[in-house]
Amino acid sequence: MLTLPIILISIIVLYLLNAIKILREYERGVIFRLGRVLSRPKGPGLIFVFPPIDRIVRVSLRIVVMDIPPQDVITKDNVSVKVNAVVYFRVMDPQKAVIEVQDYLYATSQLAQTTLRSVLGEVELDDLLSEREKLNAQLQEIIDKHSDPWGIKVQLVEMKHVDLPDNMVRAIAKQAEAEREKRAKIIHADGEFQAAGQLTKAADIISTNPQALQLRFLATLTEIATEKNSTIIFPLPIEMLKAFFSKQKGS
Repeated sequence: MLTLPIILISIIVLYLLNAIKILREYERGVIFRLGRVLSRPKGPGLIFVFPPIDRIVRVSLRIVVMDIPPQDVITKDNVSVKVNAVVYFRVMDPQKAVIEVQDYLYATSQLAQTTLRSVLGEVELDDLLSEREKLNAQLQEIIDKHSDPWGIKVQLVEMKHVDLPDNMVRAIAKQAEAEREKRAKIIHADGEFQAAGQLTKAADIISTNPQALQLRFLATLTEIATEKNSTIIFPLPIEMLKAFFSKQKGS
């Protein structure tokens, strides 16, 4: 007669032990009781789930790092590139993440891929390469807006790599080389302009005092002598030559 109560008590104890669930600090449990979701998710810590009446769906609240595979994108200026990115998001409302969408991880991945193609298809290649921060912010805003009804918060979107065709790589290299040559010519022309201005000022100063020209001439001879040259050229003023030629014509 004591066997039946002991068996019943053992079954009850085993049932209660089986109903005990432990959720980690970053986990929440969405409980469906007779098919209807409870008002609030359970956890963390020790909770009771009574099968077969209850069914639990565990949801992690940690940040998920999702890699977006390379996407074929045609930019606004008709350049075909491959772009991959990474998305950082987390579940803010576990109940919505379970009820509103079948698989929030897959849905977020597909949303990120389509958004990446559509947004980058509206910009030119130069903007894609130079304005990554702006495009990352735009991608984050759009993905977060569409995933908000699923209880998901997109915190960051970063483009990792832009794979260009070989012909575009060569064209960009030529463009960069031409840009550097242009800058070098501008800097050289600016230096010539400044040197011409300084020479003009020096000529004005020397013209007011002819002795300054003679001193400059002697300083130049000193500089030439230090180079161990065997030949020294003495420049003659043009005025002396004019006077010499005028005397020959007069004779």
